[in-house]
Amino acid sequence: MRLRILWVGKTQQEWVREAIGEYAARIKRYAPLEIIEVKEEKGAGSETMRSRECDRLRKSLPKNAKVLLLDEKGETMDSLRFASFISGCRDAATPEIAFIIGGAYGFSDGFRREADKVISLSAMTFTHQMARIFLLEQLYRGFTILNNEPYHH
Repeated sequence: MRLRILWVGKTQQEWVREAIGEYAARIKRYAPLEIIEVKEEKGAGSETMRSRECDRLRKSLPKNAKVLLLDEKGETMDSLRFASFISGCRDAATPEIAFIIGGAYGFSDGFRREADKVISLSAMTFTHQMARIFLLEQLYRGFTILNNEPYHH
């Protein structure tokens, strides 16, 4: 099972890039991982920006991927349930899971309807930069849980 993570906009801070690199390297011990940064739309109304960014995201999705959007209004899961979700995808021979973090204005309604699942990292609000790190950390944590490794206490 491959993992593809897509997000809108460049990773701005060096320390965020370092954390992404660290967790991406850890995850790659368990599954192939690809991270794709999609160009952020600027200078238009929020609905237009949302639509254009979602079009770019859609073009980067493989046809056979299970698509999960990360959104503050999504379903919440604890780490054990998230690991169980990953395990279920693996056991169902899902070829690829695509996790998507939208831009500043989120996802269009149409793109949201196309997703297989919408999840939330927390009831709290985080910057999109921080959400990148938190998603990768939870993926790594999930794999360590599934492999009975001591990372998750």
